[in-house]
Amino acid sequence: MVNGFSAEGLNKVSEVLDGYVERGDVAGAVAMIYRHGKLVQVDAVGHRDRAAGLPMRRDTIFRIASMTKPITAVAALTLVDEGLIGLHDPVDAWLPELADRQVMRDPDGSPEDVVPAERPITLEDLLTYRFGLGWGRSSLAPRLFALTADPIASAIGVADAERLAPDEWLRAVGELPLIGQPGSLWRYHTASDILGILISRITGRPLETVLRERILDPLGMSDTGFVVPESKRDRLSVLYGPDSTELDRPATTAWGEQPLFPSGGAGLVSTVDDYARFAHMLLGGGALNGVRILSAELVEALRTDYLTPEQHAVSPFNPPLGQGIWDDQGFGYGVRIQTGPGAGIPAVGTLSWPGGLGTAWYADPENDLVALLFVQSANIIIAAEWRSPLGDDFLTGVYSALEG
Repeated sequence: MVNGFSAEGLNKVSEVLDGYVERGDVAGAVAMIYRHGKLVQVDAVGHRDRAAGLPMRRDTIFRIASMTKPITAVAALTLVDEGLIGLHDPVDAWLPELADRQVMRDPDGSPEDVVPAERPITLEDLLTYRFGLGWGRSSLAPRLFALTADPIASAIGVADAERLAPDEWLRAVGELPLIGQPGSLWRYHTASDILGILISRITGRPLETVLRERILDPLGMSDTGFVVPESKRDRLSVLYGPDSTELDRPATTAWGEQPLFPSGGAGLVSTVDDYARFAHMLLGGGALNGVRILSAELVEALRTDYLTPEQHAVSPFNPPLGQGIWDDQGFGYGVRIQTGPGAGIPAVGTLSWPGGLGTAWYADPENDLVALLFVQSANIIIAAEWRSPLGDDFLTGVYSALEG
């Protein structure tokens, strides 16, 4: 037994990953399992560059897409810890573009049929994705999707994406009415990009600088950032699309230079080791190896489900995507929380949120377990559910191997 895991069960996890590579379902994968802060197993299988025959390695760099969101949320919460903004403070003072909102009577109706917002947008509205705009069901969905920032927009195939700097982007968002009253409905993604701008305006510093000073450097996340420097380019995985098409290569990567708009929702790259440190910090109540990032009180707030019964009952997405997303899950501050037993995997209280280019992480406080699975395949995850059964098979294997 290895830290409560059966050796046989861990071998089966490795066999599952090997099988997906051997069948050609993915080019490669890196998986990591921790228990009680100790590394239990790491698998690096297949290739980071199939054509060149370069093997996947533990230190391979991945485009983590929406796994950026929890990091941005924690950065915003550090400002709360410092008293620079309160959770329930209106954001109008820093984001005047979002002041004095108008709200559509019907999210699927006319943007011209509006009523005044009942209250201002608060920081907590942004942290919980309930400020009134975002990806998902509404007549404004195509417009909001077109505002996806590069390089993620190119990676996921947003054909009509607009290239805007942060201030221009927020002005464009501010021209839109909300599709619901602040706090009334959950919609995806847009709030995290706004949080990135809010963080920068409150601190007067670029978002990446704030992330590096407050989270990345203190945790030793040296391979996480918005840019892959030339010196690390050989460790970046190729990004694959359908039928193994190559969407982004290390030599010509769109992540090779500073983005026009550093996306707090989807812009970062990272490694399994780096993100494991972030996950362990959350399991540790905001601290890791004696370094405190966030107060224990705010970590507890982060891992609280804020969705109302009505919000749990309604899918934010059009069928068939994510129709049961909130059946046994809730949403805190930038993270998903397992709220019900479901199939028992993962355990109740587990924190997670995947990346749409093939990355996922799980921090389970009940079992003091961290598990990560990184592949680099665009849209292998859709609407927070694995398009391929790979992620489910990995998690099932991890929990089946857990014996004590």
